[in-house]
Amino acid sequence: MDNIKEICVFAASSSNVDERYVDAAYRLGREFAVAGIACVNGAGREGLMRAVSDGVLDGGGRAVGIIPRFMVDNGWQYDRLSEMVVTPDMHTRKQTMAQRADAMVALPGGCGTLEELLEIITWKQLGLFHKPIVIFNVAGFFDPLLAMLGKCVAEHFMKQSHGRLWHVADTASGVMEVLASIDIAEDDKVESKY
Repeated sequence: MDNIKEICVFAASSSNVDERYVDAAYRLGREFAVAGIACVNGAGREGLMRAVSDGVLDGGGRAVGIIPRFMVDNGWQYDRLSEMVVTPDMHTRKQTMAQRADAMVALPGGCGTLEELLEIITWKQLGLFHKPIVIFNVAGFFDPLLAMLGKCVAEHFMKQSHGRLWHVADTASGVMEVLASIDIAEDDKVESKY
């Protein structure tokens, strides 16, 4: 994990979720802080985004938020963050996150989180993104999505090898173990979509 300095976390901004998801996000942030890894996320002041930031910050680490201007104008940013990067729009936000982070981790979330996760998997499939992707499958939250992705492979909408574009862990410490076990050069070898 020597080459992983910043990890981007996609996560829910909703606060009306089961506490087990909030606890898992907070624990992940604490794991980052212990490992000396900064957390990059969407700068949200609520939900799992806030929880992972709090975990990092409470552990003495750094939390970096990347947020589009319209969200700042609406007051949706978390002012406790170590650093905030304001982008002109959502597309630039996602591009900045991808460029800045050394790995991506997806926590449970809604449409925004799912869209970010599927987009980054697509970028990796197309050879546009070259870093590890880990799905943090808290309490089986992502089981239906993982089954759908498996169906895409089984039905030949994706190549067999593309089922290895992402990794899965079900605990915060498991996320760190997965990241530590990844051979970055091997993980980046993606069979062409065509």
